[in-house]
Amino acid sequence: MAPNAKLAAELSRAEAAPGDKAPLYTAILSDFKQLSTPDTAAADLCAVADSFLGQGLGPMATRAVLAGFTSTVEALGNDELSIAVGTHALAALAAQPTTSSAFPEATAALCELVAAAHEANDDFAEAARALAQMPLDGSQRKVTADDRARVWVRIVRNYLEVDDSTAAEVYINKLKNIMHTVDDADLNLHFRLSQARIQDAKRDFLGAAQRYHDISFSTAIADEERLHTLAMAIKCAILAPAGPMRSRALARLYKDERSAQLPDEFGMLEKMFLARLLSPDEVAAFAHGLQPHQLATTADGSTVLAKAVIEHNLLGVSRIYANIRFDALGALLGLDPARAEDTTARMIEQGRLVGRIDQLDGVVWFEGGEASGEKGSGSAAALVGKHMRRWDANVEGLSEEVENVTNSLQKEFPDFVAANLVV
Repeated sequence: MAPNAKLAAELSRAEAAPGDKAPLYTAILSDFKQLSTPDTAAADLCAVADSFLGQGLGPMATRAVLAGFTSTVEALGNDELSIAVGTHALAALAAQPTTSSAFPEATAALCELVAAAHEANDDFAEAARALAQMPLDGSQRKVTADDRARVWVRIVRNYLEVDDSTAAEVYINKLKNIMHTVDDADLNLHFRLSQARIQDAKRDFLGAAQRYHDISFSTAIADEERLHTLAMAIKCAILAPAGPMRSRALARLYKDERSAQLPDEFGMLEKMFLARLLSPDEVAAFAHGLQPHQLATTADGSTVLAKAVIEHNLLGVSRIYANIRFDALGALLGLDPARAEDTTARMIEQGRLVGRIDQLDGVVWFEGGEASGEKGSGSAAALVGKHMRRWDANVEGLSEEVENVTNSLQKEFPDFVAANLVV
């Protein structure tokens, strides 16, 4: 769209004027509402940017005009206009490398303006990309660790709003290098919360549960937010792979007195902590409170929640039965016998369940006690080795007793031993 005729005339006069042109551009920006119309405002501002950036006004003059330009755009209060004009101005600055590097403050202000407008439109991915263009290095602009952290945390939170945990993790890794120098309590809290959300999104549920639980004790957030964070910790602990580490996480959350204030989560937490079997209705009710990524389908076709419940119920079965056939186990878990066997074998191999499998008879034998969580520690080989050592010890004890009896006979009845026993 062509600029307004009145504004175009003023720009032509400014470009043709000899000497210092900065005051003319400042005057145009001051009178912008009189020179432009709402319909042509975006095109007019883009024309102003192209005009003064192309005149080579000099660093000081250009810096002053850029500041006035950004203020004018911001004062109009139109998000769509801010995005269009701000993006155009940033592109114009980028087209002149020496110009963009010479005016980092103005570039940062434009990035902030565009990002805020995108956030207002709930376009969080574009907001993050706009903030990523903000210059945070260089000798011409003093940027503290707190300033960097504030921008990077905001980028992370924007990416998490659109569930882009991969992009968010890039900036979390940057933040890890500077957060030890940041004193702002709010920034540190947002950093920790973002770490928990990324672990949650990446299905590192045990790590996420620990971080959420730690954050739930922070006095920097309101009571309602602390309870919400505690609820997230419980959900993540429930979704974590069954085993000793999850059992410890569940115990820690169950003993937290605040957990009873969360009826939607506490019922599930209590049943899992007490190793009770869960019914499909209970699981379906709990699923309503989960986020989409927590209901995602895994490689074997089941959801994250379904997999966690199956493994939990398998642990519950192991505390009820000494042994069980795979067809009966599958019926209890809602699986076919082959998948029940695969799930059992995997948990034993990973050290999350103690037992052994008799494939010939199609039976799993459960060993009492808590699994160690170490890979291979719950396998049949470990159990067989334990029984073999016990057998060896019994044989050794019996052999020693026979030798003692023989020695006693030889002392008391040497002739009898010589005639009847081979020593």
